[in-house]
Amino acid sequence: MPKITILPISEQDLQPLISISKKTFDETFRPDNKDEIIDHYLSTSFTEEKMKAQLDNPNSEFFFAYSDKYVAGYLKINISDAQTESMAEDTLEIERIYVDNRYQKQGIGKQLYDKAIERAKNHNIKRIWLGVWEHNHNALAFYDKMGFKHTDSHVFRMGDEAQTDFIMTLDL
Repeated sequence: MPKITILPISEQDLQPLISISKKTFDETFRPDNKDEIIDHYLSTSFTEEKMKAQLDNPNSEFFFAYSDKYVAGYLKINISDAQTESMAEDTLEIERIYVDNRYQKQGIGKQLYDKAIERAKNHNIKRIWLGVWEHNHNALAFYDKMGFKHTDSHVFRMGDEAQTDFIMTLDL
């Protein structure tokens, strides 16, 4: 089993971040969505300008998971006003945990999750939340195994489609 290292992402990592973001989003959602919707989302959501703005936000943090020297996945967490939904001040959002298909089932998602928990504790966070597409059964099973509870739902717009994300929460 290769050695996994979790390291913070900086602005110098912008291009690898865009690359892994597009790749993992595509792998995760293309099989269950229309190609034109995925293509549009990838071309508009992971631009240099948008990703740089997210990296520059002091209330967001990104981490790469390296398998040996290769980027195998990444984590994005948000606190305060960087969260995608208005939540209590003592909450942290796990916005993204994505692992390249080539590295699935190696515990990388769990290590990224553990990093999110560590960062939440460093910020004195009392509750973690995230949104998971109702049809992303692998992610739903993972978060259920980690102790998250389905507490609400919200709409995630992808192109002209409104999709339902389950809001899942975990009290620390």
